Amino acid sequence: MIFQDFLEPINAIIPLHQQASDLHPALKNYYPIAIVVDEQFLIYDFDLSRLSYEFKKMTPTPMPVPEGVRAAFQLEAYGGRIACVVTPDVFDSQEGTITILHEFVHCYQYETCEQELMMSLDIARHAREQGDFMWEIQHPFPYTAEDFIQPFTDFLKGLEAADAPLINESRRALQTYLGLHDYEYMVWQEWKEGFARWTENLIKKHLGYSLNKGGMVKPYSRVTFYAGGEAYISYLSKRDPKLTTDLPELFQQMLAVPS
Repeated sequence: MIFQDFLEPINAIIPLHQQASDLHPALKNYYPIAIVVDEQFLIYDFDLSRLSYEFKKMTPTPMPVPEGVRAAFQLEAYGGRIACVVTPDVFDSQEGTITILHEFVHCYQYETCEQELMMSLDIARHAREQGDFMWEIQHPFPYTAEDFIQPFTDFLKGLEAADAPLINESRRALQTYLGLHDYEYMVWQEWKEGFARWTENLIKKHLGYSLNKGGMVKPYSRVTFYAGGEAYISYLSKRDPKLTTDLPELFQQMLAVPS
């Protein structure tokens, strides 16, 4: 049966998870894993009594799921549990399995503070009113506008040099140009994806892997905020180390426009 094919690679994650679990509280827990095969979710969950993942159920995907997906979202067919959702190619490399831990971080964000923080944003409330449940991916951000590119490039330069005046000046310029919804969108991606990237690279550094630096070069895209968010989190946490374990306060500091 096909579900048995994945039990071994899924359970191979456990030693990796154990090595990483002391690096950050977001890496303490195990979460359900759903593998997408032929428009079906194969759902596995961690059994505390056996200390291993067990197959739970197979259910049709409620929407087309693209090959190569790496995501975390609720599974209605599994009691609304937040889960890591991947396709089988994630097991092709050890670094791919680290990606599963990246998605576990998103599960942790969801279970601890994400929804409350999200609904503090006008862009999220507006999207909910409009029935737009894909805004986190599909928001039409002005990535190619020079009035965005120049201050964001300055922001990245400021982070690299730990240049507080340049960082603050560029954040003010970004807020002025972008306006409320675009600025909130940028910060949301910096916080949500930037923190998952920060944690992923914490794991990779601990295990001796090359760090994930994707998104740092032009042309800018949503992935740019993953890289920029990670760099901003690193900068802020050097000034206040407690921020990386207080995600709501980290979010507020990233959202605030420096005076």
